Amino acid sequence: MTLSFFDQFMSPTYLGIPLIALALTLPWILFPTPSARWLNNRLITLQGWFINRFTQQLLLPLNLGGHKWAVLLTSLMLFLITLNMLGLLPYTFTPTTQLSLNMGLAIPLWLATVIIGMRNQPTAALGHLLPEGTPVPLIPVLIIIETISLFIRPLALGVRLTANLTAGHLLIQLIATAAFVLLPMMPTVAILTSIVLFLLTLLEIAVAMIQAYVFVLLLSLYLQENV
Repeated sequence: MTLSFFDQFMSPTYLGIPLIALALTLPWILFPTPSARWLNNRLITLQGWFINRFTQQLLLPLNLGGHKWAVLLTSLMLFLITLNMLGLLPYTFTPTTQLSLNMGLAIPLWLATVIIGMRNQPTAALGHLLPEGTPVPLIPVLIIIETISLFIRPLALGVRLTANLTAGHLLIQLIATAAFVLLPMMPTVAILTSIVLFLLTLLEIAVAMIQAYVFVLLLSLYLQENV
C-alpha cells in the first residue's frame, strides 16, 4: 500500500517508450487558437484578457530590456498552469512532479539571466556578491555565502515546484483512500472525510496556479537584477 501511493509519480511508459513527451505536448493542443475575426468568442477573449493582465503585472518592475522575455515568461506560465491543472484529473500523470523536468526548466532560464547580467553590466552583477559597507574581515566569507546562494536559486525553483505538487497529490490520495476504506464501516466519518477531500482539491487547484505563477515571478525577479 505504501509503495502504491508513489506509483502515480512514475513516468508512464508504453512498450518501453516513455510517454512524458506526450504529456508535455498535450497542453499546447488544448489552447484555443485566435481567429481572424474582428470579434472572438468568449473563451478566446477571456484568454487574451488573462494573458494581457498577467504580462502587464509581470513586466511592471522590469525595464525595456527585460520586456524581450515577455513571450517566453508568459508561455512558460500558461504551460506550467496547464500541466499542473491537468495533473489533478483522475488517472493522469503530472510531469511537473518530476524534479528532473523542473530542474531542466529552471537551470537554463536562471543561467540565461546570469549570463545576460555578466554581459550587459558585469560590475553590477558581481557587486551583488558583496553588499556595500561590508567590514574587511567578512569580505571572503560573504562572497562565499552569496555565491552559494546564487547557485542555490535554480535548485530552489525546481524543488519548490516539485515538493508542493508532490505533497498535494499524496495528501489527496491518502484522504481519498481513507474515505473509501471508512465508507462501509463509518459512513458519517467517510462523508466528513469526503468534504475535507473536496476542500483540499479546491486548495490544490489554487496551489497549482500559484506555484506556476511563483516559478515565473521568481525568474522575472532574477531577470530584474541583471537587466
